[in-house]
Amino acid sequence: MDFNRDESQDAVAEVVVSLLERNSARDIELWPTLIESGLLAVALPERFGGDGMGLLEVSAMLTELATDAVRTPALATLGFGALPLIDRTPDALAEKIFAAVAKGAVLTAALHEPGSPFTAEPQTVAVRDGDAVRVTGRKIAVPYAEQAQWMLVPTDSGIAVVDGDARGITRTASPSSDGTPEFSVHFDQVAIPAEQLLPGGIAELHRLALASIGSVADGLLKGVLTLTAEHVRTRHQFGRPLAEFQAVAQEIADVYVVSRTLHAAALSANWALAQDDDSPAHRERIDDDLEVLAYAVASDLPAAMQRCHHLHGGIGVDVTHPLHRYYSQAKDLARWLGGASFRLDRLGARCSSI
Repeated sequence: MDFNRDESQDAVAEVVVSLLERNSARDIELWPTLIESGLLAVALPERFGGDGMGLLEVSAMLTELATDAVRTPALATLGFGALPLIDRTPDALAEKIFAAVAKGAVLTAALHEPGSPFTAEPQTVAVRDGDAVRVTGRKIAVPYAEQAQWMLVPTDSGIAVVDGDARGITRTASPSSDGTPEFSVHFDQVAIPAEQLLPGGIAELHRLALASIGSVADGLLKGVLTLTAEHVRTRHQFGRPLAEFQAVAQEIADVYVVSRTLHAAALSANWALAQDDDSPAHRERIDDDLEVLAYAVASDLPAAMQRCHHLHGGIGVDVTHPLHRYYSQAKDLARWLGGASFRLDRLGARCSSI
């Protein structure tokens, strides 16, 4: 295995870095620039006007955006929406959706139900009704549900691709730490064309979502480590830089260790998932890697952010300070994953089943 970025991944990362150097926006105002750059088409199939790349290029993009704690619909649109639809969608539907994504359409996925993060057995139902399918159920913590042109909705019969403006959808705004638009969504007999119900695919949707969240977490911790290291290097107390105090040096070293560990976990999981290998042994390896990654993000990422907050002192309390953007995004990622205890239970169950 080789975790080093290849030329295409390097090229995507360089484009992101260049855009961030030339633009001060770190929120939705950056979205038009991302559209114009062509980055949203990176993973789309070439026959639909995309670049025909894949998960690893999207991972590089999400990591570099997160290094500057950029808050856009990139994770939801690419990691939760576009990637799971590639090679699983009828051509007519794929052409419509992917063309819209390249022009900036937002996608999202309703991954969670009440009391069930990343639910593998959805209580949301899809019932055939002539040439249509009617979707009924409740989802929570759906990012960009109001802005999304399409939502991927796991049901008891597969993944329903629901038009965002379909009748019967009720959205209720729910708070998020970083201010990302997030909603609880109720589907009441929402009608979709039968071809927009994709059989199976829920496990793969979860795998791609977890891998993409891991890539964002990797970038967030890399970025906040750089920010904090610069702070303790330049901030003076008692006539000396904070970095020269032994306790401070030990704490920033601990954050570095967590950052490298999370980086390795994210690379390993994304690399494994990107390989063209459907053997049972490889699928087991993918799921093992993803469970390790999910636990690391839910447990270690928030703790590392807290340590960086401590090293910043009172400055970090100010919501206008860059640290706030990193910390708040990390809290939302951990919450989406179900929290450290939930992820530890999932990881332990895999270990005990071996």
